[in-house]
Amino acid sequence: MAPPRALLQYICGLVLFIASVNALKFDLVAQAKNGDNKPRCIRNFVSKDTLVVVTAIVSGSKGDGMVVNMHIKDTMGNEYGRAKDIAGEQRTVFTSHADAAFDVCFTNQLVGGRVNNPNRHVELDIDIGADAKDWSAIQATEKLKPVETDLRRIEEMIQEIVAEMDYLRSREQKLRDTNESTNNRVKWFGVGTTLLLVALWGWQIMYLRAYFRSKHLI
Repeated sequence: MAPPRALLQYICGLVLFIASVNALKFDLVAQAKNGDNKPRCIRNFVSKDTLVVVTAIVSGSKGDGMVVNMHIKDTMGNEYGRAKDIAGEQRTVFTSHADAAFDVCFTNQLVGGRVNNPNRHVELDIDIGADAKDWSAIQATEKLKPVETDLRRIEEMIQEIVAEMDYLRSREQKLRDTNESTNNRVKWFGVGTTLLLVALWGWQIMYLRAYFRSKHLI
């Protein structure tokens, strides 16, 4: 017997609510222009050829004596965005170039005179994979019911989880192979070192016996 529609909507809504709680809120203190303006970075891991949407909502306004810049890059050296003087909502959409972690970095620099409250409030939301798609547009284009749209989104999220598990399993296998190879090398190195020490011990005994005989001590 198929579950009622209301129950399906409740389950889908609960899963999507849990998956959508990704927003991060923090205050970005402004630094002097001639000081060490260390960026504040948020790191996420993403697989290759995955859609990513980075949405940043920054308080304040342009010309208030502070300049907030955002820089998105990954650990492989790929750059995905460099927005300057952000105020309000800033959205960056990109497709990852490699299996790597990417950083979303913010800097807040004082450019004006005296500022009463030298900080900006930042609300950052990072959507990856299925979460990054515009499901409202997909629903309208393909004429899907709300439950069908939610189920399709959950299906893609599950596929992403399975793909990530496969990736982690392959990484674990590579690490295990590396560990076994290292163990074999250490084992043979230990065996070789032992044989070398035994040979050296035997040579020392033979040398000392020959030396003592030449001195007529034995």
